[in-house]
Amino acid sequence: MALKPGGRQIIHSSCVLGAAIALALISARPFAGGWNDGSRLATVECLVDYHTLAIDRSVFVRAPMATEGRQALPYPSDDPDLLERGTGDKLYIDGHFYSDKSPAPAIFLAGVYQVYQGCTGYTAAKRTDSFCYWMTVASSGLAYVVAVWCIYQLADCLGLPGLLQLLLTGSFALATVAPAYVRHVNNHMMLLALFAALMLGLVRLAKQVEVGTVSLPRLIYLGTLLGLAYAVDTGAGPVIFLITLIWAIYRCRKAARALVMVLAAIPWISLHHALNFAVGGTLRPANAVSAYFAWPGCTFNAQNMTGVWHHAGIGDFLLYGMDMLAGRRGFIGHNLPLYLAVLATPILWRCRLKEFPELVWGLCCCGGIWLLYAAGSNNYSGQCCSIRWFVPLLAPAYGILALLLRERRCFELPFAILTILGLVAGGYMWSAGPWMKHMVPLYWLWQCAAGLTLVIGRREPARVDALHLAPAVEEELRAEAA
Repeated sequence: MALKPGGRQIIHSSCVLGAAIALALISARPFAGGWNDGSRLATVECLVDYHTLAIDRSVFVRAPMATEGRQALPYPSDDPDLLERGTGDKLYIDGHFYSDKSPAPAIFLAGVYQVYQGCTGYTAAKRTDSFCYWMTVASSGLAYVVAVWCIYQLADCLGLPGLLQLLLTGSFALATVAPAYVRHVNNHMMLLALFAALMLGLVRLAKQVEVGTVSLPRLIYLGTLLGLAYAVDTGAGPVIFLITLIWAIYRCRKAARALVMVLAAIPWISLHHALNFAVGGTLRPANAVSAYFAWPGCTFNAQNMTGVWHHAGIGDFLLYGMDMLAGRRGFIGHNLPLYLAVLATPILWRCRLKEFPELVWGLCCCGGIWLLYAAGSNNYSGQCCSIRWFVPLLAPAYGILALLLRERRCFELPFAILTILGLVAGGYMWSAGPWMKHMVPLYWLWQCAAGLTLVIGRREPARVDALHLAPAVEEELRAEAA
């Protein structure tokens, strides 16, 4: 007996959610992988155990070496330098060390740690492995599940049939850098989840505007997402906030609706600036003050710190910016389906999309974040998988892919092939983790394969029908309509 469309939807939704939760639980590691997550975890530990934002006493700063009495180490056992020196992502202010990361996410994780400690009786110093694992699950793991679910819902909201909805979600969840960043605590996965939820919310809000039934709770919800995005990432967050505000003024047609979103965002923005001021005594990001990096052994200085123009000229800036997208650490090259998103942009621009304002919103967010970091850095975001700052851009990129697959069915096969290629590369990145030190094996071969796929897929759209991929989707659509 054939399942009704509603039954299939429930099964699909359960599989997507279950698979995302399972991967998040399997991926989390019981130690900090490097400076980045070590710095964040140090703040969480010290907030709960020592009631201070200073991280001097943290096990991730004064990392112990392996002894007979301690088997669980805060960092990988095969990295003696990290174990000896601890995290280097720290600021020296008034005689104390502080994390150079945005402090707001640490407040949330401190609440989780307080509950964890009450349930288990463990401290970060006593059971570092358990602490790291559950903090990772509660941050990057939870964010991954939320992001995957939002992309799945977005595909449905944009009108993709069930098979394409699953293909798009699976591609996002497995064929990108997202699984690699699930393995350790980082704010990039948190921002990805917020970005995906915001994008889904904006599409739904646009539909409400069309029928004149905009609800106050939805505006407050979207404003809260904007405020959290600002607090989680002080680089990309303000860009998203400003562009979304412009979108709201245009799309909602009434300034009062945009004002509601701003008012809902203010508490979270204020929280960030209050915490930042408490640490660094400044309204600008504390990690933008070069004097706070003047401690012995610090590798950061005015010549390589992020947030400052370091380029010799416009040509150097453009070369560096393009290298961040398509070079050996290029973000597009590490997320192969995004090649199709680049191709999709001029195609969708010519289509008469009812979601055209949302398309422009996504492109402006991507362009603004790229411009911000291309102009204000020269370090490729440090030692990590591709460019960690761009991980949140996966959300709008997959929104663009969803629109392309809906409007141009001939790209189903190229997208499927790029997803398969991405699965292989993504598997290696997942095994290496977000702070990987080497290139993906056969990296340039994957780029050539992706380019060949685009050339063949673009010039021979009839291949999709020849392989019976589109008819299968058509059959499902007829079944759902029945």
